[in-house]
Amino acid sequence: MGDREPQPSGGLTVRVRIRGRDQRPEQGKRWPEEPPEAPEAQTDEASPVSTETVTETVSAPSAPTPVAEVSEDPVSVADEMYEDVSTPEVDVPAPRPHPQPGPRRASVDWSEVPEPDPEADTAYVPRPVPRIMAVANQKGGVGKTTTAVNLGAGLAEIGFRVLVIDLDPQGNATTGLGIDGRSFELSMYDVVMRDAKLEDAIEPTSMKNLFVAPATIDLAGAEIELVPTFSRELKLRRALESVIGDFDYILIDCPPSLGLITVNGLAAADEVLVPIQCEYYALEGLGQLLRNVHLVQANLNEKLEVTTIVLTMYDGRTKLAEQVAEEVRKHFGNKVCRNVIPRTVRISEAPSFGQPITAFDPSSRGAIAYRELAKEVSGGAS
Repeated sequence: MGDREPQPSGGLTVRVRIRGRDQRPEQGKRWPEEPPEAPEAQTDEASPVSTETVTETVSAPSAPTPVAEVSEDPVSVADEMYEDVSTPEVDVPAPRPHPQPGPRRASVDWSEVPEPDPEADTAYVPRPVPRIMAVANQKGGVGKTTTAVNLGAGLAEIGFRVLVIDLDPQGNATTGLGIDGRSFELSMYDVVMRDAKLEDAIEPTSMKNLFVAPATIDLAGAEIELVPTFSRELKLRRALESVIGDFDYILIDCPPSLGLITVNGLAAADEVLVPIQCEYYALEGLGQLLRNVHLVQANLNEKLEVTTIVLTMYDGRTKLAEQVAEEVRKHFGNKVCRNVIPRTVRISEAPSFGQPITAFDPSSRGAIAYRELAKEVSGGAS
């Protein structure tokens, strides 16, 4: 029960250990009152200890130390944490059952979308070449670059001459088509900011009929540098005038934002191709994109129109993908392509090899989907 230490003076000091801590009378600690325990039978005849001595040591002092003084002593504060303090019983309310989520519709602002003609054909209607299409969506990760690269490759396989213009400072379309950043001298930054000729910046790819105007990280600074520039929104349109007759399709890969670079792409294009990921978040910012398209149409490019909607990353195992596709088709009608792009690993792997999916794995589901999409967008072979 306790440790006993004989003193040279002949007296006896009893030290009782309670919950791992020593109690000494000179410390003045306030210990919780506990009923005295019967001392164990003493086996050491040399130092007998009486029961009265132990009981006297354990008992609390008559004048307890104020709580304020005890709380200032860190040892006392720690001791109080181990005191057996009885707490009143509190009625704990029973947990409420979690509400079951009901059907939720995407909060999309469809006010900018004109109502589709119910008498019009529901099939996608292709347009004659040459076509300049801006692949735009301010939502990131919806498949803009993947669609621009692989749709361009599918159109090139059919026989069209295709130019992919990389306006994204990340340069993913450039690397996705196998163009090394050190293998060219001019990029889209030089075209937009230094008035370099676009034909001097175009690079051929490993695929026949497929070309790319590369981008570098320098293009990120163009958002700031374009602010004081005269006629800043029309830089790309003027650069395209010299190469329109050389290509059947010009696909402009816009960055995931609504800044000046994207405005340049929209002002230079005749059509807008919007990739929409088949998930809820992809629909939230769609209304803002449509408003910006209408602003560009009213102030910079009256020919601009949203003509093509591509459903990407479609997962047929989920009910959400089916609902998003149904919602988009309901509001955009025949602008939505019948062919959807499935979510596959092979499409994600192809850029790491610098190839479009049609060259990386020609027999995969992704390659077949983009080939069929190219046929639908173009209306068949050239």
